[in-house]
Amino acid sequence: MKAKKQTRIREALVRRKTKETDVRVKLTLDGDGRSRISTGLPFLDHMLELFAKHALFNLEVICQGDLEIDDHHSVEDIAITLGEALTEALGDKAGIRRYGEAIVPMDEALCRSAIDLSGRFYLVYEVTTRRQKIGNFSVELAEHFWRSFAETAKFNLHIDWLRGRNTHHILEGTFKATARALRQAVERDPRITGVLSTKGVL
Repeated sequence: MKAKKQTRIREALVRRKTKETDVRVKLTLDGDGRSRISTGLPFLDHMLELFAKHALFNLEVICQGDLEIDDHHSVEDIAITLGEALTEALGDKAGIRRYGEAIVPMDEALCRSAIDLSGRFYLVYEVTTRRQKIGNFSVELAEHFWRSFAETAKFNLHIDWLRGRNTHHILEGTFKATARALRQAVERDPRITGVLSTKGVL
């Protein structure tokens, strides 16, 4: 009787502690969308919850940061820690589809995201919003979140605002689109042997 091939569980637990923040991220790529998020930034909590739900990742993010100063350090360090967790969970990237893309409507807003888990960082963020703050979250930090995440995990990320007026809807659309694109990119394809690159590495 042939033994079943063991498949590595793609998950990671990463902690990042500085004088400014203490961040803990647990990530399981082959999950069902469950999350436990506590960042001190309710809007970011909401975005990370829906990110996990639409990526079908199981995600825990706990952050204690110096929000009495502002939200920059927390947002940046959460993104960096999430990027480290993604890198660890993916391992050598053998068998993954590598590319993902999604267009997501959110009421009047329409957003697009495209990803290449290439091992090279690049960000294009073409998003226009009207508000500067949603609760205690600085809207300008949405771009910084994606930059820090993609730079740490070394992937190519394009996020585009196609239409829309409501800032909440636009940002929600970008998080959902990126979640769905990442879900495609990390998915295993049984037809792929090794990594999907002529160079042999990603």
